[in-house]
Amino acid sequence: MNPFKKISGKIRLLIKLTLWLLLILTIGGAIFTAWLFHDLPDIAFLKNRDTTFTIDVRDWQGETHPFQVGPENPYWTSIEKVPVELKWAVIAAEDASFYLHKGVDFVAIREALIYDLKQKRLARGASTIPQQLAKNLFLSRDKSILRKLRELVLAVRMEKLLSKDRILELYLNVVELGPLVYGVGDGARYHFGRPVELLTPAQSAILAAILPGPRVAFNPETRPERVRQRAARLLGLLGVRDVLNDEEIDVALTELEHLGRPPLELAPPEEPAFDLFEQ
Repeated sequence: MNPFKKISGKIRLLIKLTLWLLLILTIGGAIFTAWLFHDLPDIAFLKNRDTTFTIDVRDWQGETHPFQVGPENPYWTSIEKVPVELKWAVIAAEDASFYLHKGVDFVAIREALIYDLKQKRLARGASTIPQQLAKNLFLSRDKSILRKLRELVLAVRMEKLLSKDRILELYLNVVELGPLVYGVGDGARYHFGRPVELLTPAQSAILAAILPGPRVAFNPETRPERVRQRAARLLGLLGVRDVLNDEEIDVALTELEHLGRPPLELAPPEEPAFDLFEQ
């Protein structure tokens, strides 16, 4: 018996098994992908800046409330009215590569994975602003891999359909900044008693500093010094980006030392923010 025929027969069998395995994996992957993404929302309506829609948000007791996203919300802030210092402070705090990536920052994901492996726990996130927006508008808050995959897909879709300014406008109007305080318009009134367009650079840095954790980690009521320190770092980054000059940074840092939460100084709009939620 020719040993080469025996070997070639085994090789042919191995090739056939490998091809069948690849076919099964391909079909299985296609079925899984179709199942995973079949009910993702159509986000084309987000292109219309005049539209107002409703999402569910949670209060600090875990109860859900409907919240208006769009011009019908009395605290809605168009991107044109957002102070440049607030815009860049938020970008510096949450997504430094916002204007460079296409929805997903793979460099940040790699760095987060390395850090988490060293810490042996999920200690660092890598969500871009589009990813956070996708989660805030359409997805649950669970930390499953499936939810993360759906978030990535929606973020990429947003980047294809929407301008960077539109993504940022939506994001700034749904971020949580206090107890049932959502959006920078409501956040400016809640924390400083003034419309967002009148915020000082120091106040803008404070709002951006609160973003990662208004409930606990960066709650200005319970951890004011931690918030001030983070705000000071953000002001420094605004200097690096030439948003503020050295003199403006010094003024803002001085203001930070005395910045608290004053009582509301301005009359609320005709429909106050708390009327947006079911009681």
